[in-house]
Amino acid sequence: MLTAQSMAGNAGKIFPYAYQTRILKNGLRIIVIPTSYPNIVSLQIPVSVGSRNEVEPHRTGFAHFFEHMMFRGTEKFPSEKYGEILKNIGGDQNAYTSDDYTDYHTTFSKEDLETMLMLEADRFQHLKYSVEGFKTESRAVLGEYNKNSSSPVNKLFEVQRNLAFNKHTYKHTTMGFIEDIENMPNMFDYSRTFFKRFYRPENVTIIVAGDVKADNVFRLVEKYWGMWKKGDYKPAIPPEPEHTRAEYAHVPWKTPTSPWITVAFHGPAFSTDKKDMAAMDLISSYAFSPSSALYQKLVVREQKADVLAASFPDHKDPFLLTILARVRDVKDIWYVRDEIQKTCAQMRAGLADAARLQDIKSNLKYGFAAGLDNSEAIASALVAYIARTHDPEAVNKVYRMYDALTPADLNTMANRYFTDGRMVTVSLAHGAMPKTDDKTGSVDRWVKELQKPLPKIAEVVLPSASPMINLRFMFHAGSASDPAGKEGLAALTAAMITNAGSKQMKYSDIQKALFPMAAGFGNQVDKEISVFMGTVHKDNLAPYFNIISGQLLHPAWDENDFKRVKANLISGIKLGLRGNNDEELGKEVLYEMIYKNHPYGSLNMGHIDALEKLTLADVQDFYKKNYTLANLTLGLAGDYSQAFHDRVVRALGFLPRGKASIYKLPAPHKINGLNARIVQKNTRATAISFGFPIDVTRADKDFVALWLVRSYLGEHRNSSSHLYQRIREIRGMNYGDYAYIEYFPRGMFQFYPNANLDRQQQIFQIWIRPVVPKNAHFALRTAMYELHKLVTDGMSEKDFEATRNFLMKYVNILVKTQGRQLGYLMDSQYYHIPEFTQYVKDGLNKLTLAEVNRVIHRYLQDKNVDFVFITKDAEDLKKQLISNRVSPITYDAPKPDVILNEDKIIERYPLPFTPEKVEIIPVEDIFK
Repeated sequence: MLTAQSMAGNAGKIFPYAYQTRILKNGLRIIVIPTSYPNIVSLQIPVSVGSRNEVEPHRTGFAHFFEHMMFRGTEKFPSEKYGEILKNIGGDQNAYTSDDYTDYHTTFSKEDLETMLMLEADRFQHLKYSVEGFKTESRAVLGEYNKNSSSPVNKLFEVQRNLAFNKHTYKHTTMGFIEDIENMPNMFDYSRTFFKRFYRPENVTIIVAGDVKADNVFRLVEKYWGMWKKGDYKPAIPPEPEHTRAEYAHVPWKTPTSPWITVAFHGPAFSTDKKDMAAMDLISSYAFSPSSALYQKLVVREQKADVLAASFPDHKDPFLLTILARVRDVKDIWYVRDEIQKTCAQMRAGLADAARLQDIKSNLKYGFAAGLDNSEAIASALVAYIARTHDPEAVNKVYRMYDALTPADLNTMANRYFTDGRMVTVSLAHGAMPKTDDKTGSVDRWVKELQKPLPKIAEVVLPSASPMINLRFMFHAGSASDPAGKEGLAALTAAMITNAGSKQMKYSDIQKALFPMAAGFGNQVDKEISVFMGTVHKDNLAPYFNIISGQLLHPAWDENDFKRVKANLISGIKLGLRGNNDEELGKEVLYEMIYKNHPYGSLNMGHIDALEKLTLADVQDFYKKNYTLANLTLGLAGDYSQAFHDRVVRALGFLPRGKASIYKLPAPHKINGLNARIVQKNTRATAISFGFPIDVTRADKDFVALWLVRSYLGEHRNSSSHLYQRIREIRGMNYGDYAYIEYFPRGMFQFYPNANLDRQQQIFQIWIRPVVPKNAHFALRTAMYELHKLVTDGMSEKDFEATRNFLMKYVNILVKTQGRQLGYLMDSQYYHIPEFTQYVKDGLNKLTLAEVNRVIHRYLQDKNVDFVFITKDAEDLKKQLISNRVSPITYDAPKPDVILNEDKIIERYPLPFTPEKVEIIPVEDIFK
């Protein structure tokens, strides 16, 4: 007779199948799940008996033993006949035992449903075996133990559980203690007792899924199982006392094997209403799955381990949460242990990233749903939940709990369970283990480290909704710190950070890892500043930072990397600058000329002879002295979390505190008259740069006014500026002509100046892009003629208003990207000024024409100027300059008389060069 009945429709739930349940008078539960998969039926019979129920001393292993014995047959259907029937119906049958239950499962055709229910009812109620059969099977169980014992992992878990539990029956594995297994042939009488105690209807659930009708299933179960007698045995399972100290054991392995390390914690019991175990399930995936930061670090990048996994299984009573790793080299076993424990500490010290947590939930949900693709999978999905709760809705309750869990919940549970007092560490290795004074390790210690106050560093942060994260690490240490004779040391050191490996990863592996992220890590070295920068999507932020922080904080200092990087830097000077870039070459020669015998006096990349002599020890020494917290400003922008920010700051705390670099710069030498340096090079055109020092930086009150003058005269790559119109647009002499009051390298490749080129001293510079050699003298005269007019006459009201209107809007373009905003903010901190666009706009709003002309007369002049030319016929150009001879220009098309008349003035415009102030240098000697 049926004593209970229910029906559930599961639309919208993780387990979406409607099912019907019955409970017979004897306590047997029945769950029927009709599915749309034709012809096939899955029968699952979980029995709520596992090794957990083995409470009597020296009686372990019997739950598993009966998984074997149940195939020994009955009086009505001996094993041979049972097997013959199963074969004839094409049934696929097996069983397994766990700590909490044993499951018997068979999949077959729907027409054999009654046969299978009858067969199973017979063996569950009337199992029969002889002493001889019992002893035979007990030896088979011993054989299974011996087989399993050849696996290091099985042995490791056996030792772990024996160490971890003092009272609870989880102390032994489902196989049981070896001494009990060896004694099992002598336990025939007890085996009968065990079977009668646990193989009772109140401990059994019949789950039928497939091409069936529920009423028919209920009728057949009642027919064959209804008379089964209910039992009354309830084992007294001893609770495990609270653990208060860390435990450690080592398993010496006799044969060669990879070493293993496990870090486990006493965890919670399975529950459908308490958050604990559900939260630990999410932590398992969040912190230790292949998508986790730890896996990517230990397995993918550093390759210290080739297996990393978490085993956080559900159990009826509190069980162990285990993280295990197979280590490639035994010397790294304590390092891997520490990284596991550090990750546990991170889960305690901060909140999980909400977006990644949502991804974990999604993966669990859809991974479970994807597995429900046949009747057998549908039935088996319920087995563990039914065995522990007898409630088919348990699975839906757990997944609803997953959905509701927050980062704060995970943090709470991590703090509850990831503690040293609950920790059990076990190692396994063949041969000697590396020495250590601390075999257990400590999570609590790492938590204390993580909870220390963050190191104090200068920082500029720009939180935004952008998924792209910009990072900048700006050190107040540049080429001005290069010792005499070691020019290029700052640049070489920076290159050894971004273009070489870390202690964790080879450079080739770094490149491979960054490629799918579409990310990189670059550097920019100037006179006073070295900055390291990168941009990455927030989805890849954690692994990206793992990589670049290794490069920045733990460089490999590999000799092969050093040789390659140094060779590339030297090649960049010889080929990239001297050989292939006349325009940048001219500008950089000008800087060396103006800053002769000055800390700014050498190319940022260095000099070739000096670079060739530099050693790896030189680089390491520069790194130690200059890459300090006192010299550092952190820049961070985008949709990053507070936890990530704290992680970055904490990681940077690895750097020494140090002392801030202070550059007390002498004034540049005074330029006397007009001085020319002609670099002789086999090239088609003549590149021209000229300039002089100015006592104005972005921090000065006159900066905005002078910045406006610069823009009017020669805004970079802008056709509306004055020089562009007079030289390129009207006369068609070249590609462009620009003016600068701040250092602007790589101008031929970009429209806007880079950030983080902060300097205490600047020069005024005009860049005349290459002209045909016969017009070089005239082009130079034109630029100087226009400069002279500006110095003499000042700006007009019309030009002033037009330029100011332009800059009020154009300044926004300079910071049009998040990365540029961040860089400019960092520059503003360096100069102690407000945010750049507001600073400029405020200055422009207050500016008057009179103020602009005052600034022109104070800072600009045309009498004391240094000039650099890159040209093929250096001797002829020198003669032209010294002789000050007329330099007429001819055009391919007619020009207005007003231009031709002006040309007559320009071609004779006096530029008084004297022979001793015009030098010719072969290009091979530049930066040598």
